[in-house]
Amino acid sequence: MRIGELSRRTGVPARLLRYYEQQGLITPRRTGNGYRDYDEPLVERVQQIRGLLDAGLPTRVIRQILPCLDDPPTIVICDATPETVALLEQERRRMDARIACLTRNRDAITAYLDAVHAARSQDPPPAG
Repeated sequence: MRIGELSRRTGVPARLLRYYEQQGLITPRRTGNGYRDYDEPLVERVQQIRGLLDAGLPTRVIRQILPCLDDPPTIVICDATPETVALLEQERRRMDARIACLTRNRDAITAYLDAVHAARSQDPPPAG
């Protein structure tokens, strides 16, 4: 697919897709006329990159952990500096806290919906 299609499907502007390419996060093929050609799996990869960027990770760290998201995962430890490890540990703690908060909120909504459904099942049917 062309860059415009990838942009449309991921919601990521073409300018950012070119930046991801410059940073080594995605690698499109080139057609005979030099146009970028993006494979289908790059749709999910771009969404993963967006999620990691939104989580606050810099592209240099994302480039290191992207292979861990492959199927099967490929883990290569080549330049995991103490700063990178500390950043990832901090980010993991932050994600764990967000997950815990989301889980509490989901459980509260579930309890509310269960109570609503239980109350409705006990209501007499409307007179008709």
